[in-house]
Amino acid sequence: MKNFPPVKKTNVVRHYFILPCCLLLLNVCNSLVSYKAGMIGDPIFRVIAIIFFVLVGSSLVAFVFAPAIEGLVRSLYRTSEKGAGGLGRVAFLILLGIGVFFLYYQLYIHGPESLLPTLLRN
Repeated sequence: MKNFPPVKKTNVVRHYFILPCCLLLLNVCNSLVSYKAGMIGDPIFRVIAIIFFVLVGSSLVAFVFAPAIEGLVRSLYRTSEKGAGGLGRVAFLILLGIGVFFLYYQLYIHGPESLLPTLLRN
């Protein structure tokens, strides 16, 4: 039987929780972009705007948000090991999940305009 290297806990958390949360946040951003792009009259400019903002949004998620959240979780792992155990990292993951749930609830129950500031609404 082949021996596999031990799996790091931070990689498991990243692959099974943080990355899906970031993808869900990207989906919320895509919904907002589609909502705002609906206000562009010309179909060609609408498609160009959607493609541009989806590319920008996915780049932000891949290169800014996911590494920032992962770095925060890693720092929570380090500090919680020295402090009160795993309570800090568990609380952060629960708050992240609640935050994503709240965004989706607002998006699908109250519409994308509920997530936008009043200046960016119709």
